[in-house]
Amino acid sequence: MTFETHSEEETSAFGRFLGEQLQRPITILLEGDLGTGKSVLARALARGLGIAENIPITSPTFTLMNHYAARIDLYHFDLYRLADADELIEIGFDDFAHSAGIALVEWPERLPDREFDHLQLHIERLSAESRQIGISARGIEPQLLVGSLQGWLSSR
Repeated sequence: MTFETHSEEETSAFGRFLGEQLQRPITILLEGDLGTGKSVLARALARGLGIAENIPITSPTFTLMNHYAARIDLYHFDLYRLADADELIEIGFDDFAHSAGIALVEWPERLPDREFDHLQLHIERLSAESRQIGISARGIEPQLLVGSLQGWLSSR
């Protein structure tokens, strides 16, 4: 499933709705080139989970993972600077990515294995303001979430 947003506000609205819909632990893989809006979407998703506006949501480019307490904890990973898959073991990726929280993973292309249940979002820049967002799912829970997202998209 794909759809377009035509402003940062529309991309944020989608991210916030997604965050509001999350009721169970899930891993979300967030793909897209630099500057496509991954951070915009991540920030909005965090707000949808209930993380206060005064808490900065930043991409953990140098720390690899930021943790945010929310109604369901958010573990935000940025694997852009991942030098070696062993670093995933060092930061306990499997413990967080398959735990009682939401694991949001930017640059999942660097994961050695994606054979686990997940929701995948792929953002592509169409113009200065417009983005195409592709959504796919692996596993029952992520597929149910896609159904909720389809309903929201058809009503907007």
